[in-house]
Amino acid sequence: MQETEPKTRQGAKGRTNQKLRTRAAIVSAAAELMRTGHEVTMPEVAKAALVSEATAYRYFPDLASLLRESMADEWPTPEQALRAVADSTDPVVRVAAATEHLLRHVLAYQGATRAMIAATITRPEAAAARPALRIGLIDHALAPVAEAPGADPAALAQLKRDLAVVMSAETLFTLTDLLRLDAEEAIASAVHTATTLTRATLGTDPT
Repeated sequence: MQETEPKTRQGAKGRTNQKLRTRAAIVSAAAELMRTGHEVTMPEVAKAALVSEATAYRYFPDLASLLRESMADEWPTPEQALRAVADSTDPVVRVAAATEHLLRHVLAYQGATRAMIAATITRPEAAAARPALRIGLIDHALAPVAEAPGADPAALAQLKRDLAVVMSAETLFTLTDLLRLDAEEAIASAVHTATTLTRATLGTDPT
C-alpha cells in the first residue's frame, strides 16, 4: 500500500500535467491562427493543435471562450497602447490615438474578430466572452478629463457611450464591407468621427 499511493499520486499528477499541456497547445494554436488575420474555426484550431475537434470542445465549450483566452496575451494594455501620447492631456489627441490603435489591431486580427462577433451576436448571453477592449482604451484616453477639476460626469459618461459606438470592429467592418472604403480610409473616417464627438462634447480647441 505504501508503494501504491505514491504511484497513484504520480499518475494523477501526470494526467493533470497532460491536460494543462493540451489546453496550452489549443490556446497557442488559436493564437497562431489569429495572427494570420484569416478566419479562425474550431476545426482549424484542433488540426493545428494536433488534437481532435471533440478534444478541443472538451476544453472550450465554444469558439468564443477559446478566442477570449487566446486574445488575452495578444493585445497590449491601454497604457501600452497609448504610450506614444502618454504625456498629452489633450482628449482629442488621446482619443484619436486610441481609435487608430484599436482599429489597426482589429484589422490585424480581423479573422478572429469576425469569428468572435459571429459567435456572440446571435447569443446575447455569450456577449461577456467578448474582451470589450474599446472600453479600457476609452477610459484611459479620457482619464485626464475625468480627473480634472470641474469635470461633468454626465457629459463624460455620454461621450464614452458615443465613442463605444465609433471605436468598434462593427464600425470598421461597416465602412469596409458595406461602404467599400479601403482600410486606411475606414480608419481615418472613424478617427474623424471619434475626434469630432470628443470636441463637440468637451469643447476642446481643434488647433
